[in-house]
Amino acid sequence: MFSLNMFLFMLAVTLLTVTVESSTGGGGGGCSHNYDVSGPGLTRLYNAPVYLAERMKRPLAGTAVIIGPISHSGVRVTLADGSRWLIHKGGGYGVSSQTVVTDARHMSPDWRLDKTKNFHGRKTVSDFVRVGGSEYSFWVDNCHMGSNRMMNQ
Repeated sequence: MFSLNMFLFMLAVTLLTVTVESSTGGGGGGCSHNYDVSGPGLTRLYNAPVYLAERMKRPLAGTAVIIGPISHSGVRVTLADGSRWLIHKGGGYGVSSQTVVTDARHMSPDWRLDKTKNFHGRKTVSDFVRVGGSEYSFWVDNCHMGSNRMMNQ
């Protein structure tokens, strides 16, 4: 059972996390969207089989360390052609869904490998986006919950 002091500490850390992430642009809110792939290329990407999935974590924007849930996570997938894509979610990340797909070349060097799983081409990029979830909620459907669902499908 949590003590009142533990609850207040966790609340303060959570508020700090949200403030840092949104004030530095890490949350994606209000940013313009620059699309690498659209039209038929986007359809091909979403239908592409995933062979390797790697759960990745990075520090929140404005911080330098990964401390459990005080971090950001997503899943980097590798396709048959060797291309790699980051699938991750956050408040304001997307237009129709808060789980988005980004070319892994845009990943900063701060991302660290957490877990690897071979999907042998049995799941597609769209399967990962679907289980990641279209909505974002810090409390009940955040990036960690989405990336765990992606790895456990």
